[in-house]
Amino acid sequence: MPKRGKSYQESVKLYDKTELHEAEQAFAIITKTAKAKFDETVEAHIRLGVDGRHADQQVRGAIVLPHGTGRTKKVLVFAKGDKVHEAEAAGADYVGAEELAQKIQSESWFDFDVVVATPDMMGVVGRLGKVLGPKGLMPNPKSGTVTMDLAKALEEIKAGKVEYRLDKTNIIHTPIGKASFGEEKLKENFAALIEAIIKAKPAAAKGQYLKSVTVSTTMGPGVKLNPQKLTLG
Repeated sequence: MPKRGKSYQESVKLYDKTELHEAEQAFAIITKTAKAKFDETVEAHIRLGVDGRHADQQVRGAIVLPHGTGRTKKVLVFAKGDKVHEAEAAGADYVGAEELAQKIQSESWFDFDVVVATPDMMGVVGRLGKVLGPKGLMPNPKSGTVTMDLAKALEEIKAGKVEYRLDKTNIIHTPIGKASFGEEKLKENFAALIEAIIKAKPAAAKGQYLKSVTVSTTMGPGVKLNPQKLTLG
């Protein structure tokens, strides 16, 4: 285990790491323990009682956080024809077709945070699955990134839309804002995310759905929440 820094050690002394907190307590602790010289990102880590290896127990979606994420995302759009102008007018950072796919493949170019595509471009984008997939950048209809309504998609992404999906250990890791947001805004963003994840509960999921919930800042320790107080599921 790497040795933790002085700030981390001091932060740990401010609360009981083994205790399960309510959301109000958790975000009060989070804002006190954010001691880095930069504005730390706050993330939620949610372990679900599902088995993501089964298609009927997958949990994936997207939500626009009430207060955004505190970070403007660079968006790459795969489109052609009139949709190119629609994407540019809506604020896309990069718009193109085969030439952008080639740039990604030949130059390992990844100067973007989100990829959006119109359905007719998925033949081109599909060839990038092996490089975009592992980075979580592959467009998907469930997250609203495969769509003909580019204006709406870009508006939501720029407003603070985040995607949530299970990793291989059935945990969702999602940013919910910056430490500078303060307790209330972080709590409201977190509540919106939890509500979306609860609504996305697969019918095949049995037993306790929210197994564990932790929030943390970039450099700070994790603060555990009481999942029973967030849902009865």
